[in-house]
Amino acid sequence: MGRGTDEPSKMIRTALIPAAGEGIRAYPKTRWIPKPLLEIAGKPLIERNLEILRDDMGIEEAVIIVGHLGDQLRERLGDGSGLGLRITWVDCEEPSIGLARGMLLAEPYLDKPFVMMLADELYLGSNHAAMRPPEGDYLAVCAVQHCPDRRLIQKNYSVRIQGDRIVDLEEKPRTPSSSWLGCGTYLFTPEIFDRIRSAEPSPRSGQVELMDVVGRAARSGTAVHAFLLEGHYLNVNSIEDYNTGNYFARSLAFNDARVSVVIPTFKEEESIATVVRDFQANPLVDEVLVVDNSSPDATVAEAAEAGARVEVVQRQGYGDTIAWGLDHADGDIVIVVEADHSFHAKDVGKFLEYLKDSDMVIGTRTTREMVEQGTNMIGIVRWANILVGKLLETLWWTRGARYTDVGCTYRAIWKDVWLQIRDRMTGVGPEFSPEMMIEVLRARKRVIEIPVSYFPRIGGESKHSKSLPHLMRTALRMLRLIIGRRFGAD
Repeated sequence: MGRGTDEPSKMIRTALIPAAGEGIRAYPKTRWIPKPLLEIAGKPLIERNLEILRDDMGIEEAVIIVGHLGDQLRERLGDGSGLGLRITWVDCEEPSIGLARGMLLAEPYLDKPFVMMLADELYLGSNHAAMRPPEGDYLAVCAVQHCPDRRLIQKNYSVRIQGDRIVDLEEKPRTPSSSWLGCGTYLFTPEIFDRIRSAEPSPRSGQVELMDVVGRAARSGTAVHAFLLEGHYLNVNSIEDYNTGNYFARSLAFNDARVSVVIPTFKEEESIATVVRDFQANPLVDEVLVVDNSSPDATVAEAAEAGARVEVVQRQGYGDTIAWGLDHADGDIVIVVEADHSFHAKDVGKFLEYLKDSDMVIGTRTTREMVEQGTNMIGIVRWANILVGKLLETLWWTRGARYTDVGCTYRAIWKDVWLQIRDRMTGVGPEFSPEMMIEVLRARKRVIEIPVSYFPRIGGESKHSKSLPHLMRTALRMLRLIIGRRFGAD
Protein backbone atom coordinates (compact mmCIF):
# COMPACT_ATOMS: atom_id res chain seq x y z
CA MET A 1 0.00 0.00 0.00
CA GLY A 2 1.25 3.49 -0.81
CA ARG A 3 2.73 5.56 2.02
CA GLY A 4 3.63 8.51 -0.16
CA THR A 5 6.27 11.14 0.54
CA ASP A 6 6.77 13.94 3.02
CA GLU A 7 8.42 16.36 0.57
CA PRO A 8 7.11 19.92 1.25
CA SER A 9 6.10 20.37 -2.39
CA LYS A 10 3.82 17.38 -2.11
CA MET A 11 2.10 18.41 1.11
CA ILE A 12 -1.60 19.20 0.96
CA ARG A 13 -2.84 22.12 3.04
CA THR A 14 -6.57 22.25 2.19
CA ALA A 15 -9.37 19.86 3.08
CA LEU A 16 -12.94 19.49 1.91
CA ILE A 17 -15.57 18.34 4.39
CA PRO A 18 -19.05 17.61 2.97
CA ALA A 19 -21.51 18.14 5.83
CA ALA A 20 -24.78 19.00 4.12
CA GLY A 21 -26.72 15.73 4.38
CA GLU A 22 -29.91 15.31 6.38
CA GLY A 23 -28.74 12.17 8.17
CA ILE A 24 -32.10 10.46 7.73
CA ARG A 25 -30.91 7.09 9.00
CA ALA A 26 -29.87 8.66 12.32
CA TYR A 27 -33.35 10.10 12.91
CA PRO A 28 -34.71 11.29 15.36
CA LYS A 29 -31.40 12.70 16.64
CA THR A 30 -30.76 14.42 13.32
CA ARG A 31 -34.11 16.14 13.43
CA TRP A 32 -32.64 18.56 15.96
CA ILE A 33 -28.92 18.50 15.26
CA PRO A 34 -26.81 17.93 12.12
CA LYS A 35 -25.16 14.52 12.20
CA PRO A 36 -21.59 15.92 12.18
CA LEU A 37 -22.36 17.54 15.56
CA LEU A 38 -23.32 14.27 17.21
CA GLU A 39 -20.95 13.90 20.15
CA ILE A 40 -18.78 10.85 20.56
CA ALA A 41 -17.43 10.66 24.13
CA GLY A 42 -18.17 14.36 24.58
CA LYS A 43 -16.73 15.69 21.30
CA PRO A 44 -18.60 16.23 17.98
CA LEU A 45 -17.64 14.01 15.07
CA ILE A 46 -16.67 16.95 12.88
CA GLU A 47 -14.37 18.41 15.52
CA ARG A 48 -12.64 15.06 15.93
CA ASN A 49 -12.03 14.91 12.18
CA LEU A 50 -10.85 18.52 11.97
CA GLU A 51 -8.30 17.75 14.68
CA ILE A 52 -7.03 14.76 12.67
CA LEU A 53 -6.75 16.93 9.58
CA ARG A 54 -4.89 19.65 11.50
CA ASP A 55 -2.62 17.55 13.70
CA ASP A 56 -1.95 14.48 11.57
CA MET A 57 -2.20 15.76 8.01
CA GLY A 58 -1.00 19.36 8.33
CA ILE A 59 -4.20 20.90 7.01
CA GLU A 60 -4.46 24.67 7.43
CA GLU A 61 -7.78 25.44 5.68
CA ALA A 62 -11.05 23.49 5.64
CA VAL A 63 -13.79 24.06 3.11
CA ILE A 64 -17.04 22.84 4.68
CA ILE A 65 -20.23 22.31 2.66
CA VAL A 66 -23.33 22.78 4.83
CA GLY A 67 -27.04 22.31 4.24
CA HIS A 68 -29.33 20.64 6.78
CA LEU A 69 -29.18 22.67 10.04
CA GLY A 70 -25.98 24.25 8.76
CA ASP A 71 -26.36 27.29 11.02
CA GLN A 72 -25.56 25.08 14.00
CA LEU A 73 -22.28 24.04 12.41
CA ARG A 74 -21.40 27.65 11.62
CA GLU A 75 -22.19 28.72 15.17
CA ARG A 76 -20.12 25.90 16.67
CA LEU A 77 -17.01 26.23 14.49
CA GLY A 78 -17.08 29.88 13.39
CA ASP A 79 -14.10 30.88 11.28
CA GLY A 80 -12.07 27.95 12.61
CA SER A 81 -9.70 30.06 14.70
CA GLY A 82 -10.75 28.21 17.85
CA LEU A 83 -9.34 25.05 16.26
CA GLY A 84 -6.29 26.69 14.74
CA LEU A 85 -7.71 26.48 11.20
CA ARG A 86 -9.27 28.69 8.56
CA ILE A 87 -12.78 27.61 7.62
CA THR A 88 -14.52 28.55 4.38
CA TRP A 89 -18.25 27.86 4.38
CA VAL A 90 -20.12 26.75 1.26
CA ASP A 91 -23.92 26.55 1.28
CA CYS A 92 -25.80 23.70 -0.35
CA GLU A 93 -29.43 24.70 -0.71
CA GLU A 94 -30.42 21.26 -1.99
CA PRO A 95 -28.77 18.58 0.21
CA SER A 96 -30.55 15.84 -1.74
CA ILE A 97 -28.31 16.42 -4.78
CA GLY A 98 -25.85 13.91 -3.32
CA LEU A 99 -22.21 13.88 -2.38
CA ALA A 100 -20.64 14.12 -5.84
CA ARG A 101 -22.68 17.05 -7.16
CA GLY A 102 -22.40 18.73 -3.78
CA MET A 103 -18.61 18.65 -4.14
CA LEU A 104 -18.89 20.81 -7.27
CA LEU A 105 -20.09 23.70 -5.08
CA ALA A 106 -16.64 23.81 -3.48
CA GLU A 107 -14.68 23.67 -6.75
CA PRO A 108 -13.83 27.42 -6.81
CA TYR A 109 -11.85 26.96 -3.58
CA LEU A 110 -9.97 23.82 -4.60
CA ASP A 111 -7.57 24.40 -7.49
CA LYS A 112 -4.86 22.16 -6.02
CA PRO A 113 -4.85 18.60 -4.64
CA PHE A 114 -6.94 18.37 -1.48
CA VAL A 115 -7.95 15.97 1.26
CA MET A 116 -11.62 15.06 1.56
CA MET A 117 -12.95 13.62 4.80
CA LEU A 118 -16.61 12.84 5.38
CA ALA A 119 -17.95 14.67 8.43
CA ASP A 120 -19.89 11.79 9.95
CA GLU A 121 -17.17 9.18 10.30
CA LEU A 122 -15.26 8.19 13.43
CA TYR A 123 -11.54 7.43 13.52
CA LEU A 124 -9.79 6.31 16.70
CA GLY A 125 -6.05 5.70 16.84
CA SER A 126 -5.69 6.08 13.09
CA ASN A 127 -2.53 6.59 11.03
CA HIS A 128 -3.72 9.53 8.93
CA ALA A 129 -0.31 11.14 9.46
CA ALA A 130 1.12 8.65 6.96
CA MET A 131 -1.39 9.48 4.22
CA ARG A 132 0.46 11.51 1.59
CA PRO A 133 0.18 12.08 -2.18
CA PRO A 134 1.84 9.35 -4.29
CA GLU A 135 4.62 9.90 -6.79
CA GLY A 136 3.53 10.79 -10.32
CA ASP A 137 0.11 11.65 -11.67
CA TYR A 138 -2.99 10.36 -9.91
CA LEU A 139 -6.69 11.06 -9.61
CA ALA A 140 -7.36 9.81 -6.11
CA VAL A 141 -6.08 8.04 -3.03
CA CYS A 142 -8.72 6.15 -1.03
CA ALA A 143 -8.28 5.06 2.57
CA VAL A 144 -9.13 1.37 2.90
CA GLN A 145 -9.18 -1.08 5.76
CA HIS A 146 -9.23 -4.86 5.90
CA CYS A 147 -12.64 -5.90 7.20
CA PRO A 148 -13.83 -9.47 7.88
CA ASP A 149 -17.46 -8.33 8.26
CA ARG A 150 -18.93 -8.19 4.78
CA ARG A 151 -22.03 -6.44 6.11
CA LEU A 152 -19.96 -3.36 6.92
CA ILE A 153 -18.51 -3.33 3.41
CA GLN A 154 -22.04 -3.49 2.02
CA LYS A 155 -22.80 -0.22 3.82
CA ASN A 156 -19.75 1.55 2.37
CA TYR A 157 -17.84 0.52 -0.74
CA SER A 158 -15.58 -2.36 -1.70
CA VAL A 159 -12.27 -2.20 -3.56
CA ARG A 160 -10.06 -4.62 -5.44
CA ILE A 161 -6.36 -3.88 -5.13
CA GLN A 162 -3.25 -4.83 -7.08
CA GLY A 163 -0.08 -3.61 -5.41
CA ASP A 164 -0.94 -0.17 -4.16
CA ARG A 165 -3.40 0.53 -6.98
CA ILE A 166 -7.17 0.21 -6.83
CA VAL A 167 -8.33 -1.57 -9.99
CA ASP A 168 -12.04 -1.74 -9.19
CA LEU A 169 -14.41 -0.08 -6.74
CA GLU A 170 -18.10 -0.56 -6.06
CA GLU A 171 -20.48 1.53 -3.94
CA LYS A 172 -22.63 -0.45 -1.46
CA PRO A 173 -22.06 -3.81 -3.15
CA ARG A 174 -24.58 -6.59 -2.66
CA THR A 175 -21.73 -9.09 -2.88
CA PRO A 176 -18.36 -7.52 -1.97
CA SER A 177 -15.59 -8.51 -4.35
CA SER A 178 -12.94 -8.46 -1.60
CA SER A 179 -12.48 -8.00 2.13
CA TRP A 180 -11.28 -4.41 1.69
CA LEU A 181 -13.60 -1.80 3.19
CA GLY A 182 -13.50 1.65 1.61
CA CYS A 183 -13.42 4.49 4.16
CA GLY A 184 -14.38 8.15 3.93
CA THR A 185 -10.95 9.78 3.68
CA TYR A 186 -9.56 10.62 0.24
CA LEU A 187 -6.89 12.61 -1.57
CA PHE A 188 -8.17 14.11 -4.82
CA THR A 189 -6.70 16.21 -7.60
CA PRO A 190 -8.96 18.90 -9.13
CA GLU A 191 -9.48 16.58 -12.12
CA ILE A 192 -12.17 14.87 -10.02
CA PHE A 193 -14.53 17.78 -10.69
CA ASP A 194 -14.39 17.33 -14.49
CA ARG A 195 -15.04 13.63 -14.09
CA ILE A 196 -18.07 14.30 -11.85
CA ARG A 197 -19.50 16.73 -14.41
CA SER A 198 -19.18 14.22 -17.24
CA ALA A 199 -20.57 11.27 -15.27
CA GLU A 200 -24.01 9.76 -15.83
CA PRO A 201 -26.40 9.31 -12.89
CA SER A 202 -26.45 5.90 -11.28
CA PRO A 203 -29.44 3.75 -12.29
CA ARG A 204 -29.54 2.62 -8.64
CA SER A 205 -29.98 6.06 -7.04
CA GLY A 206 -30.66 8.42 -9.92
CA GLN A 207 -27.71 10.55 -8.73
CA VAL A 208 -24.12 10.86 -9.79
CA GLU A 209 -22.31 8.66 -7.28
CA LEU A 210 -18.76 9.63 -6.33
CA MET A 211 -17.64 6.03 -5.93
CA ASP A 212 -19.00 5.20 -9.40
CA VAL A 213 -16.87 8.04 -10.78
CA VAL A 214 -13.73 6.85 -9.01
CA GLY A 215 -14.44 3.20 -9.84
CA ARG A 216 -14.87 3.98 -13.53
CA ALA A 217 -11.55 5.82 -13.53
CA ALA A 218 -9.78 2.93 -11.78
CA ARG A 219 -11.13 0.38 -14.28
CA SER A 220 -9.93 2.51 -17.18
CA GLY A 221 -6.36 2.51 -15.87
CA THR A 222 -6.30 5.96 -14.26
CA ALA A 223 -4.08 6.04 -11.18
CA VAL A 224 -6.24 5.49 -8.10
CA HIS A 225 -4.17 4.47 -5.09
CA ALA A 226 -5.04 2.68 -1.86
CA PHE A 227 -3.91 3.82 1.57
CA LEU A 228 -4.04 1.21 4.32
CA LEU A 229 -5.86 2.83 7.24
CA GLU A 230 -5.04 1.58 10.71
CA GLY A 231 -6.93 1.99 13.97
CA HIS A 232 -10.67 1.92 14.61
CA TYR A 233 -13.03 3.19 11.91
CA LEU A 234 -16.79 3.56 11.98
CA ASN A 235 -19.20 5.08 9.48
CA VAL A 236 -21.84 6.68 11.71
CA ASN A 237 -25.04 6.17 9.76
CA SER A 238 -27.63 5.10 12.34
CA ILE A 239 -28.43 5.50 16.03
CA GLU A 240 -26.89 2.09 16.63
CA ASP A 241 -23.68 3.25 14.90
CA TYR A 242 -23.69 6.34 17.13
CA ASN A 243 -24.04 4.24 20.27
CA THR A 244 -21.34 1.87 19.04
CA GLY A 245 -19.02 4.80 18.40
CA ASN A 246 -19.50 6.08 21.93
CA TYR A 247 -18.77 2.62 23.30
CA PHE A 248 -15.56 2.31 21.28
CA ALA A 249 -14.29 5.77 22.20
CA ARG A 250 -15.08 5.46 25.88
CA SER A 251 -13.77 1.92 26.18
CA LEU A 252 -10.41 2.80 24.62
CA ALA A 253 -9.91 5.68 27.07
CA PHE A 254 -11.63 4.09 30.05
CA ASN A 255 -8.55 3.04 31.97
CA ASP A 256 -7.43 6.67 32.10
CA ALA A 257 -10.76 7.98 33.44
CA ARG A 258 -10.77 9.05 37.09
CA VAL A 259 -13.76 8.02 39.22
CA SER A 260 -15.13 10.19 42.04
CA VAL A 261 -17.79 9.12 44.52
CA VAL A 262 -19.88 11.98 45.94
CA ILE A 263 -21.67 11.46 49.26
CA PRO A 264 -24.05 14.22 50.44
CA THR A 265 -24.37 14.33 54.24
CA PHE A 266 -26.36 15.96 56.99
CA LYS A 267 -26.23 14.44 60.46
CA GLU A 268 -24.87 11.05 59.33
CA GLU A 269 -22.30 10.42 62.08
CA GLU A 270 -23.53 6.85 62.70
CA SER A 271 -22.94 5.61 59.17
CA ILE A 272 -20.61 7.88 57.22
CA ALA A 273 -17.31 6.25 58.26
CA THR A 274 -18.57 2.82 57.15
CA VAL A 275 -19.67 4.19 53.78
CA VAL A 276 -16.40 6.05 53.19
CA ARG A 277 -14.28 2.99 54.03
CA ASP A 278 -16.42 0.78 51.79
CA PHE A 279 -15.88 2.99 48.75
CA GLN A 280 -12.28 3.88 49.58
CA ALA A 281 -11.47 0.16 49.53
CA ASN A 282 -12.83 -0.29 46.02
CA PRO A 283 -9.87 -0.22 43.58
CA LEU A 284 -12.06 1.32 40.87
CA VAL A 285 -12.60 4.50 42.92
CA ASP A 286 -10.05 7.33 42.82
CA GLU A 287 -11.74 9.86 45.09
CA VAL A 288 -14.38 9.85 47.82
CA LEU A 289 -15.82 13.33 48.31
CA VAL A 290 -18.11 13.93 51.28
CA VAL A 291 -20.15 17.13 50.89
CA ASP A 292 -21.52 17.99 54.30
CA ASN A 293 -24.34 20.51 54.58
CA SER A 294 -23.09 21.97 57.88
CA SER A 295 -24.00 19.06 60.15
CA PRO A 296 -24.11 19.95 63.88
CA ASP A 297 -22.87 16.48 64.89
CA ALA A 298 -19.62 14.57 64.29
CA THR A 299 -20.30 13.71 60.63
CA VAL A 300 -17.40 15.79 59.31
CA ALA A 301 -14.89 14.39 61.78
CA GLU A 302 -15.97 10.80 61.14
CA ALA A 303 -15.74 11.21 57.36
CA ALA A 304 -12.32 12.84 57.53
CA GLU A 305 -10.93 10.21 59.88
CA ALA A 306 -12.14 7.49 57.50
CA GLY A 307 -10.08 9.06 54.71
CA ALA A 308 -12.56 11.05 52.62
CA ARG A 309 -12.00 14.45 51.14
CA VAL A 310 -14.53 16.51 53.11
CA GLU A 311 -16.05 19.82 52.07
CA VAL A 312 -18.42 21.68 54.41
CA VAL A 313 -21.01 23.81 52.63
CA GLN A 314 -24.21 25.68 53.34
CA ARG A 315 -26.77 24.61 50.77
CA GLN A 316 -30.54 24.75 50.55
CA GLY A 317 -31.12 21.02 50.68
CA TYR A 318 -30.28 17.49 49.64
CA GLY A 319 -30.34 18.07 45.88
CA ASP A 320 -28.40 21.31 46.14
CA THR A 321 -25.71 19.50 48.13
CA ILE A 322 -25.39 16.77 45.48
CA ALA A 323 -25.10 19.39 42.76
CA TRP A 324 -22.22 21.06 44.61
CA GLY A 325 -20.48 17.71 44.82
CA LEU A 326 -20.96 17.03 41.11
CA ASP A 327 -19.57 20.49 40.35
CA HIS A 328 -16.43 20.04 42.47
CA ALA A 329 -15.59 16.35 42.08
CA ASP A 330 -12.25 15.77 40.35
CA GLY A 331 -13.26 12.67 38.40
CA ASP A 332 -14.14 12.23 34.74
CA ILE A 333 -16.91 9.96 36.07
CA VAL A 334 -18.95 10.90 39.13
CA ILE A 335 -20.95 8.39 41.17
CA VAL A 336 -23.49 9.66 43.72
CA VAL A 337 -24.42 7.52 46.71
CA GLU A 338 -26.29 7.86 50.01
CA ALA A 339 -24.49 8.30 53.33
CA ASP A 340 -26.59 5.71 55.20
CA HIS A 341 -24.89 2.58 53.77
CA SER A 342 -28.07 1.47 52.03
CA PHE A 343 -25.91 1.11 48.90
CA HIS A 344 -22.60 -0.72 48.73
CA ALA A 345 -19.42 -0.23 46.73
CA LYS A 346 -19.66 -3.71 45.19
CA ASP A 347 -22.02 -2.28 42.55
CA VAL A 348 -19.51 0.31 41.31
CA GLY A 349 -18.19 -2.06 38.63
CA LYS A 350 -21.67 -2.46 37.15
CA PHE A 351 -22.11 1.29 36.85
CA LEU A 352 -18.76 1.72 35.16
CA GLU A 353 -19.33 -1.08 32.67
CA TYR A 354 -22.65 0.39 31.56
CA LEU A 355 -21.17 3.90 31.40
CA LYS A 356 -19.07 2.74 28.46
CA ASP A 357 -22.36 2.44 26.59
CA SER A 358 -24.31 5.41 27.97
CA ASP A 359 -24.14 8.96 29.30
CA MET A 360 -25.73 8.27 32.67
CA VAL A 361 -26.50 5.08 34.58
CA ILE A 362 -29.12 5.14 37.33
CA GLY A 363 -29.86 2.47 39.88
CA THR A 364 -33.24 0.96 40.65
CA ARG A 365 -34.21 -0.45 44.06
CA THR A 366 -37.37 -2.12 42.80
CA THR A 367 -35.86 -5.49 41.83
CA ARG A 368 -37.12 -7.62 44.70
CA GLU A 369 -34.31 -10.18 44.49
CA MET A 370 -31.77 -7.44 45.29
CA VAL A 371 -33.58 -5.78 48.19
CA GLU A 372 -32.61 -6.95 51.66
CA GLN A 373 -35.19 -7.41 54.40
CA GLY A 374 -35.61 -4.40 56.65
CA THR A 375 -35.47 -1.68 53.98
CA ASN A 376 -38.27 0.78 53.29
CA MET A 377 -38.58 -0.38 49.66
CA ILE A 378 -41.89 -2.16 50.22
CA GLY A 379 -45.57 -1.38 49.81
CA ILE A 380 -46.48 2.19 48.95
CA VAL A 381 -42.85 3.39 48.82
CA ARG A 382 -41.94 0.85 46.17
CA TRP A 383 -45.06 1.39 44.11
CA ALA A 384 -44.83 5.18 44.34
CA ASN A 385 -41.33 5.07 42.85
CA ILE A 386 -42.42 2.69 40.11
CA LEU A 387 -45.52 4.69 39.17
CA VAL A 388 -43.77 8.05 39.07
CA GLY A 389 -40.95 6.44 37.10
CA LYS A 390 -43.44 5.14 34.55
CA LEU A 391 -45.07 8.57 34.36
CA LEU A 392 -41.71 10.17 33.61
CA GLU A 393 -40.96 7.44 31.07
CA THR A 394 -44.31 7.98 29.34
CA LEU A 395 -43.97 11.76 29.17
CA TRP A 396 -40.57 11.40 27.45
CA TRP A 397 -41.39 8.21 25.57
CA THR A 398 -39.57 9.18 22.37
CA ARG A 399 -36.26 9.51 24.23
CA GLY A 400 -36.10 5.77 24.84
CA ALA A 401 -35.56 5.67 28.61
CA ARG A 402 -37.12 3.00 30.83
CA TYR A 403 -37.57 3.89 34.51
CA THR A 404 -38.79 1.91 37.52
CA ASP A 405 -37.41 4.12 40.31
CA VAL A 406 -37.25 7.92 40.50
CA GLY A 407 -35.83 8.22 44.00
CA CYS A 408 -32.68 6.12 43.80
CA THR A 409 -29.67 8.29 44.64
CA TYR A 410 -27.15 5.68 43.48
CA ARG A 411 -26.21 6.79 39.96
CA ALA A 412 -23.21 7.56 37.78
CA ILE A 413 -22.67 10.22 35.12
CA TRP A 414 -19.86 11.42 32.91
CA LYS A 415 -18.65 14.77 34.23
CA ASP A 416 -18.85 16.40 30.79
CA VAL A 417 -22.51 15.33 30.52
CA TRP A 418 -23.26 16.83 33.94
CA LEU A 419 -21.71 20.14 32.82
CA GLN A 420 -23.93 20.16 29.75
CA ILE A 421 -27.13 19.97 31.84
CA ARG A 422 -25.89 21.99 34.84
CA ASP A 423 -27.58 25.28 33.92
CA ARG A 424 -30.97 23.55 33.77
CA MET A 425 -30.72 22.04 37.24
CA THR A 426 -32.75 24.01 39.79
CA GLY A 427 -34.04 21.39 42.27
CA VAL A 428 -32.69 21.77 45.80
CA GLY A 429 -34.49 18.84 47.47
CA PRO A 430 -35.58 15.30 46.54
CA GLU A 431 -36.95 16.57 43.22
CA PHE A 432 -33.30 16.82 42.12
CA SER A 433 -33.32 13.07 41.41
CA PRO A 434 -36.01 13.01 38.67
CA GLU A 435 -34.85 16.41 37.44
CA MET A 436 -31.44 14.99 36.66
CA MET A 437 -33.02 12.07 34.80
CA ILE A 438 -35.23 14.45 32.80
CA GLU A 439 -32.47 16.88 31.86
CA VAL A 440 -30.18 14.14 30.57
CA LEU A 441 -33.06 12.99 28.37
CA ARG A 442 -33.81 16.52 27.23
CA ALA A 443 -30.17 16.86 26.23
CA ARG A 444 -30.79 13.79 24.03
CA LYS A 445 -28.32 11.66 25.93
CA ARG A 446 -28.53 7.95 26.61
CA VAL A 447 -29.68 6.76 30.06
CA ILE A 448 -29.60 3.15 31.25
CA GLU A 449 -31.24 1.92 34.44
CA ILE A 450 -29.68 -1.05 36.26
CA PRO A 451 -30.74 -3.00 39.37
CA VAL A 452 -28.63 -2.36 42.45
CA SER A 453 -28.47 -4.06 45.83
CA TYR A 454 -30.39 -2.18 48.53
CA PHE A 455 -29.77 -2.68 52.24
CA PRO A 456 -31.25 -1.43 55.53
CA ARG A 457 -29.75 1.90 56.51
CA ILE A 458 -27.33 2.21 59.43
CA GLY A 459 -29.02 4.39 62.05
CA GLY A 460 -31.26 7.39 61.58
CA GLU A 461 -34.33 7.75 59.39
CA SER A 462 -34.97 8.56 55.78
CA LYS A 463 -35.43 12.30 55.42
CA HIS A 464 -37.85 11.92 52.52
CA SER A 465 -39.89 8.73 53.11
CA LYS A 466 -39.79 7.95 56.83
CA SER A 467 -43.55 8.46 57.14
CA LEU A 468 -46.58 8.78 54.89
CA PRO A 469 -46.68 12.61 55.16
CA HIS A 470 -42.97 12.79 54.28
CA LEU A 471 -43.51 10.43 51.35
CA MET A 472 -46.44 12.48 50.07
CA ARG A 473 -44.50 15.74 50.27
CA THR A 474 -41.60 14.16 48.40
CA ALA A 475 -43.91 12.76 45.72
CA LEU A 476 -45.64 16.12 45.25
CA ARG A 477 -42.33 17.95 44.82
CA MET A 478 -41.27 15.40 42.23
CA LEU A 479 -44.57 15.50 40.37
CA ARG A 480 -44.61 19.28 40.32
CA LEU A 481 -41.19 19.35 38.71
CA ILE A 482 -41.94 16.54 36.23
CA ILE A 483 -45.17 18.13 35.00
CA GLY A 484 -43.55 21.54 34.87
CA ARG A 485 -40.66 20.34 32.75
CA ARG A 486 -42.90 18.46 30.37
CA PHE A 487 -45.54 21.12 29.85
CA GLY A 488 -43.46 24.25 30.21
CA ALA A 489 -44.45 25.48 33.64
CA ASP A 490 -40.76 26.05 34.45
